[in-house]
Amino acid sequence: MSDRRLAVFAFIDAFGWEILQRNPFLEEELPHRAPVETVFGYSSTCIPTILTGCMPREHGHFSCFYYNPSGSPFGLCRTLSLLPKSVTRRGRVRRYLSKGLARWYGYDGYFQIYNMPFDKLPYFDYSEKRDLYQPGGIENGQPTVFDYFRQTRLPFHLSNWRESETRNLEAAVQDIEAGGVRAVYLYFYELDAVLHNHGPEAPQVQEKIAWYEEQLRQLLHTARGRYDEVRLFVFSDHGQAAITEEADLMPRVDRLGLRYGQDYAVVWDSTMGRFWFFHDEAREAITEALNGLDCGAWVDDATLERWGCDFPDGKYGHAFFLVRPGVLINPSYMGEVRLAGMHGYTPEDRDSTAMIASSHPPAVLPRRLDDHYAMMVAEAEWAAGGAGGPAPAPPVPAHVPVKREEAA
Repeated sequence: MSDRRLAVFAFIDAFGWEILQRNPFLEEELPHRAPVETVFGYSSTCIPTILTGCMPREHGHFSCFYYNPSGSPFGLCRTLSLLPKSVTRRGRVRRYLSKGLARWYGYDGYFQIYNMPFDKLPYFDYSEKRDLYQPGGIENGQPTVFDYFRQTRLPFHLSNWRESETRNLEAAVQDIEAGGVRAVYLYFYELDAVLHNHGPEAPQVQEKIAWYEEQLRQLLHTARGRYDEVRLFVFSDHGQAAITEEADLMPRVDRLGLRYGQDYAVVWDSTMGRFWFFHDEAREAITEALNGLDCGAWVDDATLERWGCDFPDGKYGHAFFLVRPGVLINPSYMGEVRLAGMHGYTPEDRDSTAMIASSHPPAVLPRRLDDHYAMMVAEAEWAAGGAGGPAPAPPVPAHVPVKREEAA
């Protein structure tokens, strides 16, 4: 049998460094472990950063909604605001409406209207209309690591984010058994929901991590029976913090008497209020209304620049009011149910920190989420070289070093 190599990349949503430290997970298989700095925002920010090697200001993704009344696809939602809230606030109703709107507009990306008020939706556009994992899926057109695989004709397996974790594992094992792939990208998303519902230290979290451990052991056993050498890299986009406090911030702004869409606009995410101001008086009034609160603070421009979230023209907001870790804005435009765990706080918070755990020292040790692109390209080159020659030089973004630091 020829020298056949396989690189397996397992992405587990919300499996943070602190959670890894508290739970046993493939210690003998994955001895190389390190914290990875996340980026400001949610998975809608983190995943494009991982896939492109670019920071948010460059790839154009942050939260789902941004102010764009002239280009909003949600004009028809205005009539839905006439329906009773007892109906429209239900999660099942919202999910059905989201699916219907996605089909109506032909969106193939992750699309969810969450708890956005129907009378506010016509002011906004949606960023993830296209499937991030397919060609042309990134807002600003940057290629992803999968575009690199396609460009270089590297045979790979990619999980379908619409399918269950069990179905995705079955599909990956089938391709591994066939022996035709050189890279496998597994997408695991259920841990994020477990953490939201139960909190980071709940027994349900330990049970889910133990399930991942069992499934990956089985996959490795299969892969080692088909390939000469297998490398496994498990990584995440962020962690989660336990919710200890709720903040109801909407009334503080509502009672100012400002006109939505004329004086200002806002999206109340779970951990931040993102504001657009249309004159100085509105900016001053809203800034003063939220100044000095113990639950959070305004994020200054220098910090947004350092976090890579200083978007041109304030696409995702002219100003961000961010609550401190452990606080949940409730109610928000994302929901009205108290959660046990949340993310989307300052990237420096230890519970927000992501992780990487690997069977071999990564050729590029990720220190921040945008380093994963170069890491996956380098490991795919290793696997392709084992299949009969090195892969062509990868199109690593200019700001990403080809070899930032070797793992110890």
